[in-house]
Amino acid sequence: MAYSSKTLSVLGYANGFTLWHYATPDPAASVDTSGYFNAAADMLRVGDFILANTGQGSGAPQHGIFVVAANQNGTVDLADLTPAAAANSD
Repeated sequence: MAYSSKTLSVLGYANGFTLWHYATPDPAASVDTSGYFNAAADMLRVGDFILANTGQGSGAPQHGIFVVAANQNGTVDLADLTPAAAANSD
C-alpha cells in the first residue's frame, strides 16, 4: 500500500512542533521507509512525532511513535517505530 493523507491527522501543535496520528494497514517497516511520507513533506518537520497504528486489519498490528528524522528536498524519512504497547500476557 502507500501513504494515505486521509489517515494522517494533527493531534496538537505548539512551538513549531506537531503531534500527529496515522493509521494504516501497512506494516511499520514500510511506513518508516524513506520516501513513504513524501506527499506530506510540506507539512512534516524534523522532530515531529507521529503516533501510529500500523498493520491494521492484518492480524499483526503495531502501535507506537515514529519521529521525523529527516525532511530534505521533499524526501521524508522516519526513525524506526518505538513500540508503545506490548502483548497482553493475561
